[in-house]
Amino acid sequence: MTQIKQICADVIAGLTRNLPTVSRGFRVKHGMTVLSLFLLPLFLFAQTPQKETRVFAVKDGQELKMDIHSLSIDCDRKRPALIFAFGGGFVGGRRDAEQYIDYFLYFSDRDFVVISIDYRLGMKGQGAPSPFNTRPLRNAIAMGVADLFSATNYILENAEEWNIDTERIIISGSSAGAIIVLQADYELSNLKPSAEVLPDDFRFAGVISFAGAIFSTEGVPSYRRRPAPTLFFHGSADRLVPYNHTRFLRMGMFGSRSLVNRFHERGFPYLFFSKTDIGHEVAVTPMQEFLPEIERFINDFVIHRSQLQIEVTIRDRFRQSDTSTTPASFFN
Repeated sequence: MTQIKQICADVIAGLTRNLPTVSRGFRVKHGMTVLSLFLLPLFLFAQTPQKETRVFAVKDGQELKMDIHSLSIDCDRKRPALIFAFGGGFVGGRRDAEQYIDYFLYFSDRDFVVISIDYRLGMKGQGAPSPFNTRPLRNAIAMGVADLFSATNYILENAEEWNIDTERIIISGSSAGAIIVLQADYELSNLKPSAEVLPDDFRFAGVISFAGAIFSTEGVPSYRRRPAPTLFFHGSADRLVPYNHTRFLRMGMFGSRSLVNRFHERGFPYLFFSKTDIGHEVAVTPMQEFLPEIERFINDFVIHRSQLQIEVTIRDRFRQSDTSTTPASFFN
């Protein structure tokens, strides 16, 4: 990317240097016009998003990779980054699964750098979590959060190469991936030791959760510092990732309904799409059916820093939802 930016600068310098000297402003203006005509066919040809794959960490003998989806390089403008963590119950899933491609292409077409990441699958070989056996799930979430933070550090280190605006890095995830991104922003906002690997002044610009939750041992999660503006999607009949909460005393999984209530109480900005009588398919369907709404959230809440609190309840009388999937059936 650095080479492409240098080429842009060299071409501008060469063209303007050879123009008749009337005034500096006139020369630069016409240099840019000639440059635009010269490069226009190249940019039109190159507007299909490209994918690059890199290893960002090696942990437990496993290479963790990321796919970077982006358009051709802009010579000047810094671009927002959208990180994505896949779903699969911490036992499966792929960063490049077909069901996510519409989401990646939609935002890379709009000049986001879209980065889909691996993370270690900590629930492989484990049974279904229960209130009396939370350690495997807690370990899996901790591993996922650590891997997301490692990916974030790698992105920060390469931000100049990819022309990324480091103040506009948004994290998003589906199901297990949504748990990871919500948990990550929660731990960063509460100055947890896990977040010490990130720069002291770093904050995520936004969070997008497709059927996610936070694991807490302190009751409904609280925040020492303001969390990032958050977009929640969740189905009220989701039995795999709780819509409200599953808890034993103060310990449990706290889903979108619980988190939105806390955000509302504390005045944190959020947008919540609550889908009545719909199950866990909300972990995927918004990435196909709500792309303009997701873009609007980013524009309003991240770019323009709206402080709105919005809840939208949706009931689709013609949609039949499978609400039979539970942790016991999923892990068995």
